[in-house]
Amino acid sequence: MEIKIGSKEMLTFLHIMAWVIFIGICIEAGGLIFNTFFALVINPIGAKNFWMQIDLSNLISYDKGYFLVVTAIMSIVALMKALMFYLIVKLFYNKVFDFNRPFNSTLNQLISNLAYLSFGIGLFSIWGLKYSAWLRLKGIIIPSVDDLHMGGADVWLFMSVILFVIAQIFKRGIEIQIENDLTV
Repeated sequence: MEIKIGSKEMLTFLHIMAWVIFIGICIEAGGLIFNTFFALVINPIGAKNFWMQIDLSNLISYDKGYFLVVTAIMSIVALMKALMFYLIVKLFYNKVFDFNRPFNSTLNQLISNLAYLSFGIGLFSIWGLKYSAWLRLKGIIIPSVDDLHMGGADVWLFMSVILFVIAQIFKRGIEIQIENDLTV
């Protein structure tokens, strides 16, 4: 028995997965922002059980500014990830997939935007990694970068390079497609 999955079914599956990931990352970003506000303004004890049981109580008791920087970096990374998946979800609603004309400027712009966002996520993740290491050198007990959801900076930078290359290929494909349209 052979199961064949066509491109239409695969795109439907990817659309559903993009929605699930988008909603999850939006919840994460909202939770980070709310818990930062709660710990800074309402109750600093809230840093003990920060988002996803991360303990940032040592950091907030040492300096609220350091706490704000760490949580701001975490929030920016989460917001950029959410924006990436928003663009992907939006792609499915704009119906820019035209298999008769696969190279179009809208898809090229999307790939370029995804490349810039993944580059930004990589840069902020590196910044968070370096900042956490600096805080540890000062003797502050802080959770690992993976627990802070800022790990994998090298993967995000690698992905941005790949997306930049794909964007350039699409740009060249658009040029060739326009030339072919003009010659016909």
